This record gives sequence, C-alpha cells and structure tokens, in this order.
Amino acid sequence: MTEPGKSVEHGAPTLLCVPFAGAGPSFFHPWRDLAAGRWRVTSVELPGRERRILEEPYRNVQEAAKGVIDDVVADLGEGSRAVLFGHSLGAVLAYELAHLLGARGVRVERLVVSGSPGPWTRRERRASGLEDEEFLARVEEFAGFRHEALDHPEMRELILPVLQADCEMHEDYVPSTDDPLPVPITSLRGAVDGLVTAEEARQWHAATTASFDYVEFPGDHMYLVDAGREVLDAIGAACAGDR
Repeated sequence: MTEPGKSVEHGAPTLLCVPFAGAGPSFFHPWRDLAAGRWRVTSVELPGRERRILEEPYRNVQEAAKGVIDDVVADLGEGSRAVLFGHSLGAVLAYELAHLLGARGVRVERLVVSGSPGPWTRRERRASGLEDEEFLARVEEFAGFRHEALDHPEMRELILPVLQADCEMHEDYVPSTDDPLPVPITSLRGAVDGLVTAEEARQWHAATTASFDYVEFPGDHMYLVDAGREVLDAIGAACAGDR
C-alpha cells in the first residue's frame, strides 16, 4: 500500500486505486497531491511489480482479490470509508474487491470504473497466448501507446511476464457473482477509446442497485495518463452528490 497523503481533511474517506495491466502503485503517487486533501490516496499492491517484483503474478481476478483483501483491509482499517477506483483490469478487480470489503467491515461509498465494459462482457479480441512480439503489438494497439521500458531488454524481461499474466486474467475474467452491488457506480471513458465503446462503458449501470453516472474525457483508452486532476475532480463531484 502507498503511504497516506498530506493534509487530508478530517474524516475524509480513502481513495483506493487499483492498477491497470502492467502498472503498479507508483502510477497513482502523483494523485496524492492532486487529491488536495479530499481523500487519503492509497493503492493495491499486486505481486510481480515494484516492491513485489520477485513474486509470482496472479492469473485470475478472483484469486487476486482474495489474495490482497487482507492487506487492503489492514491498510483501510475496519469500520473505515472508501471510494474504489480502477482502470481497465483495475476496474474488474475493484469490482471484486467492492463485493468483499463490505463483509470485512469497510464501507464502500462509491465504485469508480474506467475504461471498462460491464463486468459480464468478455473482450472479443485477445492478446493472451500470442507470441511475444505479436502480444506486445496487440497490447500497444489496445492501449494506444507502448511503454518505453519494453524497449530495454533487462526491463522487458521483468515487465513482459507480468503484462502477459495481467492480460490473461483480464481476458479470462468471469464475475464471482451475478448480484449487483448496493454501491453507487461511476463509469469513466476516453471519448475516442477504441477498445471500449460508450455503450459498453454504460453497461456498469446493471452492476449496481444504487445510482449510476457516466463521464467522458478527451482521449483514448489511456486518457487518464494525462488527466489525473480531471479524473479526481469527476470523482469528487460524484461523491459530493452522495452527501
């Protein structure tokens, strides 16, 4: 888990961020300052990356959720309040965590999913199982960019297996339950996302018995790389409507 941010408003909930495929907690470190005290920003730490780089990555979303839930609860604290945010793979993992956290004494105030179709929709075009170069080309096509670290042999050797495992667990994902969450959901999407359509992003409406809203941003599937402040402002506006 990441360290708490500074000058967090008294009684503010935690914003728990769940990384997308191949990413780690450090992606969300700048969000601590951008949050401007509205939340304590923390992240799920999955094996295979950053401080856990030597650990075997998960290949199943439900196993990943169950595997990290104890650490998540320890970080959040029983009886705490949390807003969950996840992009792409992180969206479905956040959805599974939201189902688990209520039973562990954590109040999930809102689930914010980004760049993701509804949890019951399987991706038609896959990257899993392809040879390395074809796999990377497919991932680059999906994401709209290529991580520069993949061009360095040493870094590629570390990153590629994790990216492959993440894609496998995302593309094979089946929800653990058909029961919708009793939690408001906000679905975010880049307006020119070629991987997830607006209709698919709105499918999250069926995943909640509470309120639902949908927000688009300029950009493609990885719009959030340059839109951290705007994403946090959208989350803040949605949460303000819950009060």
